[in-house]
Amino acid sequence: MSDQNQWGPDRLRTPVDRAIHLEQRKAQLLPIVDDLRRLAREMEAAVHEFEAIEGDLPVQPWLRARSVVRPLFKAADDVEKAIADLARFNARYHRSYEQLPQKREEKRLEKARMKALKGGQEPQQIATTPASEHEQTGNPQFGDVFKGLRKGA
Repeated sequence: MSDQNQWGPDRLRTPVDRAIHLEQRKAQLLPIVDDLRRLAREMEAAVHEFEAIEGDLPVQPWLRARSVVRPLFKAADDVEKAIADLARFNARYHRSYEQLPQKREEKRLEKARMKALKGGQEPQQIATTPASEHEQTGNPQFGDVFKGLRKGA
């Protein structure tokens, strides 16, 4: 596989790329899930046909068959869970790195608006620039050394 086709952290930063990645992984993993479940059902049917081994208690052949086949069903469940985990990753990335900065900026603007209304300013005078662009007034002799150290900045 060439480097341009491999998935890495840089390629998963956009919603479109994450959606493509999820769809590709689903296309790869769903056939595996189907194959594992088919194999597990066939194996379960095959081991149920085995006769009891001498010395078995009445339900022991059924329990033995069930314990032998259970890992195949669990493998199918685990692969299916991996698909759900990939979808969960997409949602968490979107919520934490794409929506959170916007929400924080909206809260900051709302807080500034409420503060201005409480202080008697008119809403048109409220700054709508991001917090990082606000200029702090301070002692010009120290420059930007103390910028951002004031309470509420």
